Amino acid sequence: MSEIFNKLSLYLQYPFVQYALVVGVLIALCSSLLGVTLVLKRFSFIGDGLSHVAFGAMAIAAVLQFTNDMPFVLLITIISAVLLLRTGQNAKIKGDASLAMISVGALAIGYLLMNIFSTSGNLSGDVCSTLFGSTSILTLTPDEVWLCIILSVLMIAVFILFYHKIFCITFDESFALATGVRARLYNLILAVVIAVIIVLAMNLVGSLLISALIIFPALSAMRMFKTFKSVTICSAVLAVVCAVLGLLISIAFGTPVGSTIVAVDIVSFFIFMIIGKMIRR
Repeated sequence: MSEIFNKLSLYLQYPFVQYALVVGVLIALCSSLLGVTLVLKRFSFIGDGLSHVAFGAMAIAAVLQFTNDMPFVLLITIISAVLLLRTGQNAKIKGDASLAMISVGALAIGYLLMNIFSTSGNLSGDVCSTLFGSTSILTLTPDEVWLCIILSVLMIAVFILFYHKIFCITFDESFALATGVRARLYNLILAVVIAVIIVLAMNLVGSLLISALIIFPALSAMRMFKTFKSVTICSAVLAVVCAVLGLLISIAFGTPVGSTIVAVDIVSFFIFMIIGKMIRR
């Protein structure tokens, strides 16, 4: 144990580890805040679909040799989130079908482009890092960290500012419309915020594991708490704790960052489920 603590104390002195912890905490916090709403609205897999879109956008940016692909990926993901919202309301193409079309199509096209226009000598490593977040969180630059901080603060501010409106459209959108709440506008804002979080979270857990970052803290909190506010607060705290623990375990034992964080989230879910059953009994 002493060797592990010595190793952690040594690594914590490096700026790239400090950057990873800051970004990890912010992304986990933002993901958990909206995770409760997405689970209750049965939009859990929208994060998975948009993450595939972001992967495809990153592949296109790599082919076009953009020096900074973040704005391009963010724009494409936001447009896809809006399209998902629009097509999900179309009777001809149901929400789950449109989600499957966009996510699978973007993932396939992205991988195809990366193979055809490969500019890297380690294509499989690049794909693995993008899909599972193997090392990208540990290679952040100061500019990327500041961008993440700014966007995260904006996302948290939007959630706090529109908290009551989000609460209304989460539980009863029809009633919210009847009382004059502009549900479509707030759903659109929600889609844009989700898209931003997805792009940020790709550096933490990769595109295939983003849904876990959104879903597991919310589901764990629901095992013990019943009100929207208490579930949201518990989900936020749990997500941050799991992100920090996952990063530290990954650094100490050399495991993939994204997979380790998700594994910690899964363990916490079962712990909360057991405690919740004990409390109800």
